[in-house]
Order: sequence, then structure tokens, then C-alpha cells
Amino acid sequence: MSQPTDKSTDQATSQKLADEIRQNVRESYAQVAEASNEGDCCGTASSCCGVSDDAAINTLVSTRLGYSEEDLDKVPEGADMGLGCGNPRAIASIRPGETILDLGSGGGFDCFLAAAETGESGQVIGIDMTPTMISKARNNAEKGRYNHVEFRLGEIEHMPVANDAVDVIISNCVINLSPDKKQVFSEAFRVLKPGGRLAISDVVASTELPDEIRNDLALYSGCMAGASQISELEAILQDCGFANVNIAPKDDSKDFIKDWAPGRGVEEYVLSATIEAVKPGGCCGGSCC
Repeated sequence: MSQPTDKSTDQATSQKLADEIRQNVRESYAQVAEASNEGDCCGTASSCCGVSDDAAINTLVSTRLGYSEEDLDKVPEGADMGLGCGNPRAIASIRPGETILDLGSGGGFDCFLAAAETGESGQVIGIDMTPTMISKARNNAEKGRYNHVEFRLGEIEHMPVANDAVDVIISNCVINLSPDKKQVFSEAFRVLKPGGRLAISDVVASTELPDEIRNDLALYSGCMAGASQISELEAILQDCGFANVNIAPKDDSKDFIKDWAPGRGVEEYVLSATIEAVKPGGCCGGSCC
């Protein structure tokens, strides 16, 4: 029997690490969902993957990320868990009748806000790889009577969505958690209609991450260690076929990111950013793309 080549060994090692990362992230967010369901506290209220049992604290966190109190009043109780690193809807320009896809939809918070903008003539789809989160989101949708919102269990690297089916993809602090971001954006390109657009809030790296941050699985699940540099993300998006790529970092986000891992200095390496791009073809916003 022939021995595996160095290349196949490297691929196997890389796949094993990717699987370990996904499993760690899945378990971490299952704990978040369970803690939210039980009214407990998991992590710190200021953390990307923490949740508080105090609704007032979650409101404070979410308004700090760019949501209004009016936004928070629109969604079912329990949908807002104080997660994320921004407000992707602020750049999405969602229109009535559109089909919206939320990557890493959690308890459904952004989906429900998007649903108010699409109206019942539109459709909102949330994808999450954590069964507990999907159950929570579906229960929230039932409570809020959101008939045009659905939640699908799946990985964002392999989206359970048809080709050319979506007008807008939103996501809030989730793509950084993927160990294969090129696959995520390749899938995003596949499911978007011609002229469809990305409107994403995520964590990016402002410089090369040191090994002690990059190799820390807790910081990976906490939305920090998996951050890619802006130039790398721009290259990935362009390689996948996207046009009008615009990644805009927010320097003021360092104020809340330093609270995600106190004393670790992560705010010197990562920050929140908006990520926008368009799938060429068709028309968007009245102009051809």
C-alpha cells in the first residue's frame, strides 16, 4: 500500500482542524442558546458569544452595536441575545418583496427585523448550524407570527438554498467563525440572484494575528481568532466573482471588542467592519451591476 503524500497529509490535518473548529463553535453557541432559554448567563454580556439573563443589558449591548430601541421592540422576546458586532441591515437597503438570507441566524433577531422591511410579499431565510438555535428561532417565529420567515439547519459553507434565489445576504459576526471563508463566499455567490448583494457586519484583522490569539479555540468561538485581514477578504470576494467590493473598518468598534477578552489586547488586532459586494448582472437599486 502506498504511503500518503505530504500534500494529502497536510489536507487531512487541515480538515481535522477545520472540523475541530466547527464542533467547538457549534458547542459554544448551543450553550448560548440553552442559557438564553433558561434565563441564565453564559459568558459576559459584552461578549460576541455571551448572553445575559438581563434584557436591559442585552438592549444596551445591541444599541451599542447600532440597533435602535425601536428595532428591539419589534422582535419577539428572546430573539435579541446581545450578539453580533454591528447592524448589517443598516447597509442592506432591503426593499419590499425581496428574498433575504441571514447567515448564522441565531435566535432570529436580524431575520425578524428584515421581515418587517420585506413585508409578507417577501421571504426571509435564516441558516444556522446549531440545532438549539434553530429551535429557538422557530419558536420565536411562531410567537411573532412571522409566516414569511423560515429557519434551515445547515453550514454556511454548504447552504441549503437553491441557485440564484436570494436578493440580499446579511450576516452579523458569523463568517469569521468559518475555517473556510472562500467556500462561504463561493456559496454566497451561487445563491445570490444576478444583481444580488452582500450586506455583512463582521470582525476583520487589522494586522497579522499572533499565534497565541490565532490558536486559541475560545477566542475563535468568541469571534476574534478567526478574523481575516481586509486584503485577504477582498481577494477572496473578487476571486469568487463579486464586484463593487467595499470593506469599511470601524475604528470605534475597538471600544467594545476589548471587552470580549479583557486583558488579552485583542482590540489591537481585530475590529468590526462592514462588507459589501454585488453579484454582477441584473440591476440593483435602479442601476445595472
